[in-house]
Amino acid sequence: MARKTKAEAAATREALLDAAEEVFFAKGVARTSLEQIARHAGLTRGAVYWHFKDKADLFKALVERVHMPFQSLMDEVDVSDADISPLESMRRACHAGMARLEQPSYQRILSILMHRCEFFSDIDPLEMQDKIGKECFDEMLALFEMAQQQHLLCDSLSPEVATRMLQSMLGGLFHDWLRNPSVYSVSERSGEMIDAFISLVKR
Repeated sequence: MARKTKAEAAATREALLDAAEEVFFAKGVARTSLEQIARHAGLTRGAVYWHFKDKADLFKALVERVHMPFQSLMDEVDVSDADISPLESMRRACHAGMARLEQPSYQRILSILMHRCEFFSDIDPLEMQDKIGKECFDEMLALFEMAQQQHLLCDSLSPEVATRMLQSMLGGLFHDWLRNPSVYSVSERSGEMIDAFISLVKR
């Protein structure tokens, strides 16, 4: 068999991730086999093992598809202008992040992580959620600390408390929305809440 080119190998890997996203969402992670994923992708189980060590490795790669470092959101909304305050940077990045959550692939993968993944073999969904949450917390905290240093943050709030309030508000809304995404637009509802929160924490 001729050796695959890098482009062909990359396309095969993406096809397997696409298939895993669909099957995990429909059946849950624990009840899905690598054979089912391979068959759904129109490939062999050997193709799965060529790209992924096991199901846990494949699942982690799938979650990486929706990894949103806060800095990448800030880059996306272009907050490089020195006149833009840390709180405005925070507001714009939060809007961008919540809007991205409504993309079908983000919605499905995060729904799998939150609601369709049990502790299984080397997969610990709570540990993965905690890692993502801590990374987001640390990056938002840095912005609130900067706002405090510039005397922009309300005197009664510490950067740590402001960060926990914002993360809890958006996380709670997102979890509620994932249970029935057709009821409302999470980006629209969160947008109102984000703007109100930033107004409240301003000095």
